This record gives sequence, structure tokens and C-alpha cells, in this order.
Amino acid sequence: MERKKIKKLLRDLRDKRIDLAEALHRLRSLPYEELGFAKIDTHRELRRGFPEVILCQGKTQQQLRKILKKQLSSSSFVMATKADEKAYAAIKAVRGDAVYYQLAKIVLIGRIKKRLNKKKILVVSAGTADLPVAEEAAVTAEA
Repeated sequence: MERKKIKKLLRDLRDKRIDLAEALHRLRSLPYEELGFAKIDTHRELRRGFPEVILCQGKTQQQLRKILKKQLSSSSFVMATKADEKAYAAIKAVRGDAVYYQLAKIVLIGRIKKRLNKKKILVVSAGTADLPVAEEAAVTAEA
């Protein structure tokens, strides 16, 4: 869950826009949400500054859609890795604004807040065979 969502929840409770039972209901999945086939870390963004990433490899389209919907309920940013065209189609069906980086096999939804950091990262490739891994590193660093 993002800090701003927790702050809003606490303000809503303080200002009596929601009752204690509703606040507890919304917090019940902290820090993990069990989906039966996956356990989502809904608190990672709060603890680490970056939400949990979805590994698409080995998941069905239905599983990806369910995971994505759960992630989007606690974060406005989602990164999905090792995504093929089918995974992208499943994600795009849930969120039309998903962006696919085909060479990197990454799907992004939303943006992480820009940090005021002037440090640079250099991604070096030994050749064309390394381009997918280099692109994955570059897109991940950018996100």
C-alpha cells in the first residue's frame, strides 16, 4: 500500500468518513495478500520505496490478471517482467495504459515518483546477443 493511500485512510478514519471496521477491512491484507496461487507483498512499496514486481513467466493469463488487479488496489505503479505477447495482452486487458517494452520483456503501468538523484547508471552490452538483458536493465533502472 502506498504511503498516500495509508495517510488518506487514516485521515478518513480521523474525520469519521469511514468507521473503524472499514479501516480494519482495508488494512486486513497488510503486509501480504493471499490469492491461493500467489502471495502478494502489498507493503513492499511502503518498506522499500518500490512495489513488488510481477514475474510473468510460468503464470497463466488469468493468474496475471488477478495479480495485476490486486497490485493495482495497493499501488499506482506496476512492473511486470519476463512478459511475452500473451502476458502483455492479459495485462493490457486490465489496464489499457500498459506500456510494453518488447526487447526488455517488461510491461509498465504508471510511474514511480521521480527522485532528485543526479547519479547515472551505465548499461554495457558485449554484443547483440546481450541486448535483451541490457534493455531489461535499462528499463528497470529508468522505472
